[in-house]
Order: sequence, then structure tokens, then C-alpha cells
Amino acid sequence: MKTFLTRDQVVELLRSRDINLTQPRIDIAHVLFSRMEHLSADQILSLVNESSPSASKATVYNTLKVLREAGLIREVIVDPTRVFFDPNTEPHHHLFDVVSGCLTDIPDHSLRIEGMPVLPEGMVADGIDIIVRVRPAGAQETLVA
Repeated sequence: MKTFLTRDQVVELLRSRDINLTQPRIDIAHVLFSRMEHLSADQILSLVNESSPSASKATVYNTLKVLREAGLIREVIVDPTRVFFDPNTEPHHHLFDVVSGCLTDIPDHSLRIEGMPVLPEGMVADGIDIIVRVRPAGAQETLVA
């Protein structure tokens, strides 16, 4: 479910999770929750600095870690060099276009998984994340940088 948040709603969301409010944290969270898109850390930094050039790359990564640990965002690793941050924490999967670099949601109910491997003793499944990689027919497998 996509719910676009205003700056005031973002502040309340951060407060509700006992996240220390700083201007960069509010700006970074607002970029994520006002757009509800899958964004990389570099994209977030660029968007935040368009309006307030006060955030550093380290601040973005530190804030993303805080938001992830608070359960407000998911980290989606599509390959070792491409990581997206997803403000949709509801169960769902992803479709990744390897040519355009576009990541989109697949509703959880759209995929059916049958069977699970035998888990080690004392372990339970915590979740399943599926990324379906696609490209236009006939297109090269080269990723967009």
C-alpha cells in the first residue's frame, strides 16, 4: 500500500519510532515517504540536496540504517553494486529491469511459492524476498549505470 506522507506526517512517524529528529533525517525520510519510490542512496542524496544542500553521503547512509532498523524501510539488493531503499514494508516482491535499472513492486499475492527447504534445527523462516530480473526481448544484458 502506497501512502504518500507530508513533511509533518514524516516528523510524526519518526517521533512515533523514537528516532532523534534532525533536519537531515527529516529531509531524507521526507524524500522517501513523499515519493514512495525505490531509491538508491545517491538518488536520495541528490534529491535532498536539491532543496537543502546540507546532507552528506555519510548522513544519508546513517539515516537509512536508522530507518531500516526502526522497520520503516526495506533494503533491496538487486546485485552487489545496486541497492535500493523501499519505503513499502508490507510483504511484496520486486521486478527489476536490468536494462533501465527500474525496480517495481510485485504484490505478494501475485506469486505462489510451493515447498520450503528443510530449515536447520531451531530455525524458522523470517521471510522470502523474490526479485524477478527482466529485460526487453532482444536487449543486451547490460545494466544502466
